[in-house]
Amino acid sequence: MGTLLGFDYGSRKIGVAVGQTVTGTATALETLHLVNHRPDWERIESLINEWRPQALVVGLPLDVDDSETDATQPALRFSRQLEGRFHIKVYLADERFSSFEARDRLGHKAKRLEDYDAVAAKLILETWLNEL
Repeated sequence: MGTLLGFDYGSRKIGVAVGQTVTGTATALETLHLVNHRPDWERIESLINEWRPQALVVGLPLDVDDSETDATQPALRFSRQLEGRFHIKVYLADERFSSFEARDRLGHKAKRLEDYDAVAAKLILETWLNEL
């Protein structure tokens, strides 16, 4: 498949990562802030133009019992908007515990809180790649 962009969608920020199906690895890129409660579509378009991904992966927030959380529907809406705007296939990946794992991995090494969101996106993308 090639290059992928992964997203950790949140109510205030979106973590972004890039990955490769060939290597099965991902790298945290950056964290975007929502603009007027909306995704920063301009920056997302810029990242898509820069990386030319074959597909996008969005983290799907679910509870431990597989039920939806308050964040599930907004993440689904974001994934539909991505696919509609950019005409690139969007896959969903279970993101349970990705934020906790990102904090665990970074510990006190994170320079800013935003670093956690990009690392969470990396973990989401790696989870999806490992399930291929």
